[in-house]
Amino acid sequence: MKFSHASVLAACLQAATARFVETHEVDAVELHPSEETFLIELNPGETRWVTEEEKWELRRNGQNFMDITETRALGTNHIATQTTVKFPDKCRHQTEVNALARHLDKDNMRANLEKLTSFHTRYYKSDYGRQSSDWVLKKVQSIIDEAGASDTVSVKSFPHPWKQHSVIASIPATSNTTTSNTSIIIGAHQDSMNLWLPSILAAPGADDDGSGTVTILEVFRALLFSDAVVAGEATNTIEFHWYSAEEAGLLGSQAIFQEYEKQGRDVKAMLQQDMTGYVQKTLDAGEPESLGVIMDYVDLELTRFIKIVIETYCDIPWVETKCGYACSDHASSSKAGYPSAFVIESTMELSNPHIHSTEDKIEHLSFEHMLQHAYFSLGFILELAHYDFYASKGDKLASEL
Repeated sequence: MKFSHASVLAACLQAATARFVETHEVDAVELHPSEETFLIELNPGETRWVTEEEKWELRRNGQNFMDITETRALGTNHIATQTTVKFPDKCRHQTEVNALARHLDKDNMRANLEKLTSFHTRYYKSDYGRQSSDWVLKKVQSIIDEAGASDTVSVKSFPHPWKQHSVIASIPATSNTTTSNTSIIIGAHQDSMNLWLPSILAAPGADDDGSGTVTILEVFRALLFSDAVVAGEATNTIEFHWYSAEEAGLLGSQAIFQEYEKQGRDVKAMLQQDMTGYVQKTLDAGEPESLGVIMDYVDLELTRFIKIVIETYCDIPWVETKCGYACSDHASSSKAGYPSAFVIESTMELSNPHIHSTEDKIEHLSFEHMLQHAYFSLGFILELAHYDFYASKGDKLASEL
C-alpha cells in the first residue's frame, strides 16, 4: 500500500506531538492491509462492503459502524418482538447497596488502571492485546478466589479468531427456576486503539475504555462481599463482560450476543460502561458534573429505570445525551433483541478529547467521578438482581409465546 502524503504526515505528527483527537475519531491505517472486504452496518439496514483501509477511513471521519461480516445472524431470532420487559418504578434495596458500596475503593481502581495502561496498546490483533485480556481474566479469577467464592462464581475466556479474547464472569442465581434462566449483564470493552498505526503506536486507553473496565471490575469485587448473592439467592443471574475488539466495529460483543441469541438466553437488561472518568471539559464549561445517559438507540424503559438508580445512589445528577448508532457494545445486545442501555462520563460534546491517542492517560481522569459510576453500577446490578421480571403483567417467557 502507498500512504498518501497527508496520512504519513498525520501519523508522524501524532507520534511526535501526541495531538488531541476529537471524540468519535478512532482506529487507524494499517501497515499491511489485505484486499479482504468486510460487511459493515452504518445504520439499521444500511450496509456496505469495504476494505480494511476504507473501514479505518470511515472511523477517522467520525463514522461509527458494526462490522457484521461474521455476525449476520445477529438479530434474526427476533427476540425483541417476543417479549415485553418491565422495570422497577423505584429502588428497593438501598440498605444492601449502601452496605456493599462501602467496599468500593478508588485506590483499587487506580492500581488496576495503572496496570491496564502499562500495556503498550490493547489493540485486539496484537500480542499486547492478548496479554492485557489474559491479565483481566487472571485478575477476575483472583477476586473470586480472595472472596472464597469459587464454588459458585466463575470466570471464563470467550475466544475469538483474533488474539485478544473477551472475558465473562458469572454469578448464577441457583434459586432461579424459570426455564430460561433470566440474566442481567453489565459490560465494558477492554481493548484500546490509536488512531494512527494501531500496530505500532501506543494506545494507553486510560479512559476509553480502561476506566469502564476497572469500574466494573471494582463493582464485581464489592458485589462478592454479599454472601446472599454469592450463595445464589438473587432472583436473576448476574454477568460481567469485558469485550474484545469494540474499536474495530463491536466485534467481540457481537460474537457473544450472537451466541446468546442462538442459545435462547433470556437477558433482561444489559448496561454498557464506556468511559467513566473524564470531567474536565464539563467543569471548564461551567456545567454540573453528571452522568451522561444515552437516549438514542437504547431501550427507553430500561433507560428510565437507570435515571431512577442514579437519583437514588449517586451524589451527582444525570444528563441526557446521544451518541449515534453502534457507538458502543450495548448496540450488539440491542440488535440481539435484549433491552440495553449506555451511561457515559458526561454529555458526548464534553467527553474526553484525548481518546484514541497516546494522550489517553490516567492523569486526565477523576477517580471520584469513576466512583460515582461504580455507585450507580452497583445499585443497578443489585436492584435488578433481586427483581422478579415475571411478576409484571405482560412479561412472558419467549418460549411460551
